[in-house]
Amino acid sequence: MPTSSYRRKGTLLAPFDPWNSPLCTCPFKLSLNPYTGCSFHCLYCYATAYIGEKPSTPKRDFERRLKRELARWDPQIPINMGTSSDPYPPEEAAYGLTRKALEIMIPGGRRILITTKGTLYAARDLDLVARGNVAVTPTITMLDPSMSILVEPGAPLPEKRLDAVKAASRAGVPVGVRLDPVIPLVNDDPRMLRELVGRIAEAGAVFIVTSTYKARPDNLARMRRRLGSLGERIYKLYRERGVKVGGYTYLPKRDREELLRPVVEEARRLGLQYAHCREGFTGREWFNAPSCDGTHLIPRRIEPSARGLGSWLG
Repeated sequence: MPTSSYRRKGTLLAPFDPWNSPLCTCPFKLSLNPYTGCSFHCLYCYATAYIGEKPSTPKRDFERRLKRELARWDPQIPINMGTSSDPYPPEEAAYGLTRKALEIMIPGGRRILITTKGTLYAARDLDLVARGNVAVTPTITMLDPSMSILVEPGAPLPEKRLDAVKAASRAGVPVGVRLDPVIPLVNDDPRMLRELVGRIAEAGAVFIVTSTYKARPDNLARMRRRLGSLGERIYKLYRERGVKVGGYTYLPKRDREELLRPVVEEARRLGLQYAHCREGFTGREWFNAPSCDGTHLIPRRIEPSARGLGSWLG
């Protein structure tokens, strides 16, 4: 069936395509976001450009709609949870929509990639995640807790996220980490980046994807407003040196290479797979992984059922 028919408002499952970015190298996959809005309120969030700054709100009639929509899609297509709204916000402890989605999809052999800053996938859901066709790509952008509180005010602290990576890896779950974004003047110190890559490797991750901060008007204004003089410097940098690419303001290529070089070089030194996200760099110097998003990490523990819905179909 044509993918365009699933782009209508109110659809839970839809092809991932960030504004038709000319630099996106993601393989074909579906997005699934059990919540709209995000209570982590990261200053650099791109999704607020179209959903606004809202707390995580559960989607209505989620279970019934998900079962119906899954029947329309080939079970071999990866499903990425958390592409615009984190699947493990604080509200998940009460509503459990992400766990319900896993309970529906895992028995049918669906291929699932979880992208999150939350830690509940390790603290609560390893009983499901560790036996399914599931990989996890948590986001960890820095080690400094005080800066993390400023930039990612609602998210768990970096050490908590590293602990979750360690727990998932020990349980046999394939883990990659998104060191994304690297923001000038915020988390771009080369020694800190190399240390963070080392901590990620120690925790058991096997893959890192990284990228630079790409400004949109709303998140750039938010950083300017909330980071004081530091935010003013970031705002000035992107206004004076930025170039427009696919709806975002990028820094010049040479600047972006310098920002990401410590991440990629340390990942290579430690034997990790590495990639970048929508940077347009070429060559194995910058990208040696089978995919940029971590879908290649998804294991095959359960063979897909006829329609990928497992016991729900009987």
